[in-house]
Amino acid sequence: MVEALDLFLKIGLDKRTAENTIANNKVTSNLIAVINEANVTDGCERSTGNLLYTVATKFPANALLHRPKLLEYIVSSKIKTPAQVEAAFAFLTITGSEDLDISKFEEACGVGVEVSAEDIERTVYEMFEEKKSAILEQRYRTNVGDLFAHVRKKQPWADPKIVKQLIDSKIYELLGEKTAADNEKPVKKKKEKVIKVEEVKTTVEEEINPYLIFPAPEENYKVHTEVFFSDRPVLRACNSKETLEKHLKRTGGKVLTRFPPEPNGYLHIGHAKAMFVDFGLAKERGGGCYLRFDDTNPEAEKKEYIDHIEEIVSWMGWKPFKITYTSDYFQELYDLAVELIRRGHAYVDHQTGDEIKKYREEKRNSPWRDRPIAESLKLFNDMKNGLIEEGKATLRMKQDMQSDNFNMYDLIAYRIKFTPHPHAGDKWCVYPSYDYAHCIVDSLEDITHSLCTLEFETRRASYYWLLDALSLYQPYVWEYSRLNITNTVMSKRKLNRLVTESYVDGWDDPRLMTLSGLRRRGVTSSAINSFVRGIGITRSDGSTIRLELLEYHVREELNKTASRAMVVLHPLKVVITNLESSSVIDLDAKKWPDAPNDDASSYYKVPFSNVVYIEQTDFRMKDSKDYYGLAPGKTVLLRYAFPIKCTEVVLSDDKKTVVEIHAEYDPFKKTKPKGVLHWVAEPSPGVDPLKVEVRLFDKLFLSENPGELDNWLDDLNPESKVVIPCAYAVPPLQFAEVDDKFQFERLGYFVADKDSTPEKLIFNRTVTLRDTYGKASK
Repeated sequence: MVEALDLFLKIGLDKRTAENTIANNKVTSNLIAVINEANVTDGCERSTGNLLYTVATKFPANALLHRPKLLEYIVSSKIKTPAQVEAAFAFLTITGSEDLDISKFEEACGVGVEVSAEDIERTVYEMFEEKKSAILEQRYRTNVGDLFAHVRKKQPWADPKIVKQLIDSKIYELLGEKTAADNEKPVKKKKEKVIKVEEVKTTVEEEINPYLIFPAPEENYKVHTEVFFSDRPVLRACNSKETLEKHLKRTGGKVLTRFPPEPNGYLHIGHAKAMFVDFGLAKERGGGCYLRFDDTNPEAEKKEYIDHIEEIVSWMGWKPFKITYTSDYFQELYDLAVELIRRGHAYVDHQTGDEIKKYREEKRNSPWRDRPIAESLKLFNDMKNGLIEEGKATLRMKQDMQSDNFNMYDLIAYRIKFTPHPHAGDKWCVYPSYDYAHCIVDSLEDITHSLCTLEFETRRASYYWLLDALSLYQPYVWEYSRLNITNTVMSKRKLNRLVTESYVDGWDDPRLMTLSGLRRRGVTSSAINSFVRGIGITRSDGSTIRLELLEYHVREELNKTASRAMVVLHPLKVVITNLESSSVIDLDAKKWPDAPNDDASSYYKVPFSNVVYIEQTDFRMKDSKDYYGLAPGKTVLLRYAFPIKCTEVVLSDDKKTVVEIHAEYDPFKKTKPKGVLHWVAEPSPGVDPLKVEVRLFDKLFLSENPGELDNWLDDLNPESKVVIPCAYAVPPLQFAEVDDKFQFERLGYFVADKDSTPEKLIFNRTVTLRDTYGKASK
């Protein structure tokens, strides 16, 4: 390992990164292989070394045979920025094991493209002119990451250091020194929390493996949690050397994580982050991740939810090491509860729920807290055998009612429920609580890393108190910030209300942030995982990610994978007067913007006849300099077809409504108009084009943080779903199948919906073409 460390330092990695890499056998092996393939064992510049590290950690597995070629480009400095490397990954992911088209590869990666400092400066200047009013208003609270992303989109191959320097310089030039007001914290609104929006990461750090923050299993002997008591010494939670050695022997030293959803609803995008953390860490370390159903509440759980969760986990690209249920361990959990009573750490209580709540608020002990152990053992056995009525007794852990931590106030371990269990049947009438079962099952399954969101941080004390009280192995616990997104709600209670009260059309309504809703909307699992990876695994609590950032990742993928087609949403009839009504010309339209001329599969046929349809919004009676649509006497180009000139406008009886337009086409394409319109023609004389239904989806809520509003349902966006029942489409779309994805030119990305029938296809809009992420802070 010393040799590996020296090798990593030679390529310019800082010592901390190099040492963290050594702790990960898989990354170490990959990086050594990459250094050898690149032939830089004697060292290289730090910038090159950082790119090699990125290749070692993120290179697409399906294209390994092309890795040496990419390394050749990096070492020769033909590819020299993180943005170029990311572009290479995207291109090679699509290429896979097929032959590499060098010219397309170089074009996709910006090889040979030199962006001058003057070009960058001009782009930065134009951006500041566009955003000047917003920057002046927000001053030093301006999201610099948004500014950087805007420039990066315009000049993807620009030197990020120069971009950052220019942005910083322009901000200072515009705003001057920070004032006292700039340093003040923003005033919070009364009803809606101030949203802290995560910035786009732009440094080399974003390329580093996000899982390096987690320790190896053999390091789990350290104290990382202290539990403070009011009446006894501090508990410094850690594994003994003997306990850890036994654990490592059982697991072979492998990383074991768990994704533990409760099967009482559908998974949402927050669960996508949890999967990325749980499954991703296990995969990156060569370990395994349990899919464990946390099924301790039989009243709320359904087989429907279990089936859904298994399907979605698979769709997201994760493969469980093993599928388990908390109910699989009901006997072990019960036996350990008996042991907990025997050790004097639990008691049977007869307080009602309201009484327990009141006593906890007053930090008062239950009247039954000090009952004899033998008595609690008998009563707990009676509870198990159904001899005590529901609600008349609970088993509570004897923790610390005077603690500063509310989660140490004698939490309930077991309650009585005369309800059959969907997985365990009717064997049990006592069921463990989450607080009791979760940590024990983590221990029984030898979980190495118990990862959860920050709202569970205060439960660490109870987690380790219980495992210590039972002398059980203790996993490493780490919390990360939950994923919150603007203009939506992700509370299961709120989602359930939206569904059950028919504010939306089911759990898979494309307006919801449920994973089934996103899937139906046409969002891909890879785009979701890319989005989650991009925001990182941090502990910055209270942050909310803009919906536009997710849409950015969706566009990035669909732009490369969705074939093009033309659809007219609101048709306006155009009669071509200089083309015979019986004449139909077959034209080639591109499925892909960079389709080579000699590849027939990259094109589709569209008919051009004397009756075509354009969007109603693409015609005006009065022209203007900044308008590129059709107007009387004006010429525009029909995409893939011919220029047409408006010669006459037919109005309805009200003399205002345009009924149809008459135009002449230029068969020789002598005119070169600026405006380019999409269109659909009659496939044959008097026959309407293909009719499809199009559903336009938008943000479900008007406010960025609707969950914080008292009347959050009043904030629903009335325009979140607009149905266009009769749009016109080009003929090849008739063969579209459910889940097929397209870019409808000039309109956005769309997916064929499951409601489609042979008589009528239905398409959902996934996302618009316009990227509003750079303008989200306005």
